[in-house]
Amino acid sequence: MPGVFQALPALVNGDASLVRRGRYCNTTFLVEVGESAWLVTVHEGRVERVERGPFLMREWSFAVRAPLDAWRRFWEPVPAPGYHDLFAMTKAGHARVEGDLRPLMQNLRFIKDLLAAPRGRA
Repeated sequence: MPGVFQALPALVNGDASLVRRGRYCNTTFLVEVGESAWLVTVHEGRVERVERGPFLMREWSFAVRAPLDAWRRFWEPVPAPGYHDLFAMTKAGHARVEGDLRPLMQNLRFIKDLLAAPRGRA
């Protein structure tokens, strides 16, 4: 999955409507894909940095954790029910969201679209 996260800045920053939607989003969050951890730093709707873990004592606002298979299914061009949305994955028990949920909820559509940006490319 490294390619997915390496492509994330170009996918997000190259989409003017997505950047506009996230223009008030300034946060760093953790995405865990199986055993791999990634920190995504967003500033004013642009992905500034994506770093691969493991991380010791790194600060993040919220985390989205799911097994590799769940992310693969989420990133399919047309995901199956239960994998089509971040909260569908949590409701079905395929993913967990934890930490300070305020930045996530304040920028929910942007974060969901950011995480879905690699669809069909993973």
